[in-house]
Amino acid sequence: MAPPRSSPRHGLSRRSTLGGLLGALPLAAAAPGVAAANTSVPARPGQVPPGLRPGGAFDRYVKELADKEEFSGTVLIAHRGRPVLARAYGWADRENQVRNRIDGIYALASTAKLFTGLAVVQLAQRGKLAFHDLVSKHLDGLPAPMAERITVHHLLTHTSGLGDARRPGEKPPPEKIYDGYEAQMADFWANLRTFELEFAPGTKKAYSSMGYILLGELVARVSGMSFQEYVRRHIFLPAGMKDSAYYTRRQWLSDRRIAHPYMYQADGTRVDAVRNLDKGSVYGDAGQGSNSARGWMGTGGGNGFASAPDLVRFATALQAGKLASRPYTELYVNGKISAKPMKEDPSGGSLRGETFQAYGPIAPTFNGQRVITHGGGAGGISTSWSLYLDLDWTAVILSNYDLRSIEPVIDLERRLITGAQ
Repeated sequence: MAPPRSSPRHGLSRRSTLGGLLGALPLAAAAPGVAAANTSVPARPGQVPPGLRPGGAFDRYVKELADKEEFSGTVLIAHRGRPVLARAYGWADRENQVRNRIDGIYALASTAKLFTGLAVVQLAQRGKLAFHDLVSKHLDGLPAPMAERITVHHLLTHTSGLGDARRPGEKPPPEKIYDGYEAQMADFWANLRTFELEFAPGTKKAYSSMGYILLGELVARVSGMSFQEYVRRHIFLPAGMKDSAYYTRRQWLSDRRIAHPYMYQADGTRVDAVRNLDKGSVYGDAGQGSNSARGWMGTGGGNGFASAPDLVRFATALQAGKLASRPYTELYVNGKISAKPMKEDPSGGSLRGETFQAYGPIAPTFNGQRVITHGGGAGGISTSWSLYLDLDWTAVILSNYDLRSIEPVIDLERRLITGAQ
């Protein structure tokens, strides 16, 4: 496997110019406190709703959460690739007194599945594989029930039957601490061969990080390079994502721009996941001790790293056709199957339309607008990337606190951008 590229340079100021596609950004002081947000003004072309401007409802709300120690991280809202609002709060590394910054780098957890899906779509465009191919056409070593039935399409749409669920009452396997990628993937393959399909492929949908790790292995086999190197060459570099990479745990610990995850503990404290591999989060698998920093490097299933400005560049490059031709970009972003509905609108309205699974992104409608999005959550990691296709807004929320810290932020973002009441 090709080694990951070296860490990005240090020394940029926290409120530095974002440069390139992103241009300059006005950073007004955030107003203290937040009243009920006025979300009645839609994000019309060429117009910035008051609630999204510096000092507006969104800005005040995130600051209020940060002041209460309920949010740590970076938010960046951009229109047509140019920042409208950017903020960074909290510590990237408490031990060394390094603060989060607008161009800070965060572990993405499952948000990085966006890159996995796009890598597969690119290979299909190049004629290296077909979506209807059995995965076993390109990968050896799958158990017969999987080899004979699971297609590339099934993995992309989470309909393979692999899932990630455990049987009722079954405890998760103990998490190992890996000091190399090869050992990490050897255990993945050994674990995969013990899996039983939860349902016949194509008959249901069950979210599967295991399936996306398998897609990463597929990309490596078909492309002839490591998955991480393929994404660097064919997605990060063409999109101008200069800070993005699949960093190793060693780089995570040493690079001052990479935010450390702070996992919530049962006693109400937060601990640094990278420095405390023996600790785990109480969220997610409540009390089971998950810690993604025990892995050596991210996979097709998640934990690539990116900055918020890079994720805006990703959206811009995708829309400009720099990452795939128009037909294959449409294949990537358009919904393929009906997915689990988003949360019901508490007002009883119909803001949240039907949700679909695309080839990597989730593709819901919200207040009549098309969105492609993906979120990620792990111990001390909560991330969200959303591209509003018809309105040309991109929203990035990257937090180094646990998942529930950003859910209300995402909800307010969507209401303000789509003009929801």
